[in-house]
Amino acid sequence: MAAVAVPSSDSSLAAKPKTSDVYGADVKLFNRWSFEDVEVTDMSLSDYIGVSATKHATFLPHTAGRYSVKRFRKAQCPIVERLTNSLMMHGRNNGKKLKAVRIVKHAMEIIHLLTDQNPIQVIVEAVINSGPREDATRIGSAGVVRRQAVDISPLRRVNQALYLLTTGARESAFRNIKTIAECLADELINAAKGSSNSYAIKKKDEIERVAKANR
Repeated sequence: MAAVAVPSSDSSLAAKPKTSDVYGADVKLFNRWSFEDVEVTDMSLSDYIGVSATKHATFLPHTAGRYSVKRFRKAQCPIVERLTNSLMMHGRNNGKKLKAVRIVKHAMEIIHLLTDQNPIQVIVEAVINSGPREDATRIGSAGVVRRQAVDISPLRRVNQALYLLTTGARESAFRNIKTIAECLADELINAAKGSSNSYAIKKKDEIERVAKANR
């Protein structure tokens, strides 16, 4: 009877893929765009915009509510998923995650065609540019109400930026021949450039102007 060759333990260990090969570097969003070279240029927002290749790399922007369990944990949620979730607003869109994912994927393909950049980097720059740094709050005492300028926390800056970006895309797509994916791509590109054609940039400037008047 012929002897059967049994592989040694060393060869089996050598054939086993490394953890870094399975997770992280090889994981690309929609199997196309890498998280490797994405940078957050604003130091104050680096802990609140999730684009790390080791912690936030996913094939799809869907983590099944993992970050909604505890207060403030949404700060660790991948930024592309937060953008996707922000599209599910205004009642009729509630819960339509698959539809929102398709919109974001189509918008990212358009961004890549128009700018020849990594769309994740464009989204990060759009969020950084769209978040207001100062706002006015109402302070009342003895029946007299006045407005007072206050600084905005980094997490609220990201929240406001995502809200303004998706609201601008939704409003420009209403009664328009363009699809919402095309409008979202235009909004993100203009916001990343800091252009006044962006709804989010205009609203941010308006919020900061009102706050400056109430210092």
